[in-house]
Amino acid sequence: MPGVLRKAGQSNHFTYGWSLAIGICLTAFALPASAADVSAGQAKVKSTCRVCHGLDGLGKMPDVPNLAGEGAIYISKQLKAFRSGERTHQQMSIIAQGLSDEDITNLAAYYAAIKVTVEVPE
Repeated sequence: MPGVLRKAGQSNHFTYGWSLAIGICLTAFALPASAADVSAGQAKVKSTCRVCHGLDGLGKMPDVPNLAGEGAIYISKQLKAFRSGERTHQQMSIIAQGLSDEDITNLAAYYAAIKVTVEVPE
């Protein structure tokens, strides 16, 4: 800590502790993203999600949300909430029951990888 005198060779456990904690957090967030398989996600979309959310991630009905370009962490969290019952929806709660953690990670990576462009009105 700044302004604190230490004897020669004495370590600053506070700094090391925070560095370790930050490193662990960053690793935890990085691992799911690196383990994702976008191709497997696309295959799952083709078999499970495309009727409502489309291959392009754009909702095909007025009450279906667009997933294209949405953050992978957000998509994963929502799918897990549907699967656990924390969040409910007539169709999604049933669909999410059949998804493994790996399926969810891959689906989230696929939809997050879709590039979205925006045009604002003039």
